Amino acid sequence: MLEVEERVNHLDELMAQLIQTVDRTSKEMQRSYERSQRDMQDFRDEMHDFKEEMRQSHERFEQEMRQSKRDLDKKWGELSNKLGSMAEDLVAPSIPRILKQLTGCTAEIEYSAVRVRKSKPQNQEFDVVVKCENWIFINETKSTLRPEHLEKFHRLMQRIRDYFPEYQENQFIGAIASLYVDQSLVEYGETLGLVVLGFGEELMDVLNSTGFTPKSF
Repeated sequence: MLEVEERVNHLDELMAQLIQTVDRTSKEMQRSYERSQRDMQDFRDEMHDFKEEMRQSHERFEQEMRQSKRDLDKKWGELSNKLGSMAEDLVAPSIPRILKQLTGCTAEIEYSAVRVRKSKPQNQEFDVVVKCENWIFINETKSTLRPEHLEKFHRLMQRIRDYFPEYQENQFIGAIASLYVDQSLVEYGETLGLVVLGFGEELMDVLNSTGFTPKSF
């Protein structure tokens, strides 16, 4: 009987230890689960914060891009205005000197105007128009000169009398100007009989070769 009682007591101890072990394991699993849940929540919170930061960064980027575009548009507008006034600010003051240099005109300049608009035979604006004695000097100014500009201006000069019927008895000279002109364009302009002007020591200078005689239209 004593042996059986000892075994029962031992079994009770084992059961008590097992219950304690299960209880500890259960508590540890519960704590582990809770830590896992907290970690998951922390992760979700971090992701939420990250997404919010990315959204705000994207909005700031878009705002900066819109502002940059507005600034760029403003600068382009200012540059366009400056280029648009180049004929008035740089070219026009040089034309009387150049006209007299090319024609030998010694009289006073009778007429000088910028942005002369003509509606017949069609709407057309002439950057600079200067008259000295029998000569009418017609200028067109380009920010960047290309071969097609020379060709188009030459065609315009061939019809120039249609725009200025009041000067039918005068001789017309066509001059195209730009800040920088490649030598090949100077040579091409000469073949068309056009005066080519570029930035020089006295604002605008004649770039044509020595002895060049402009075509009279």
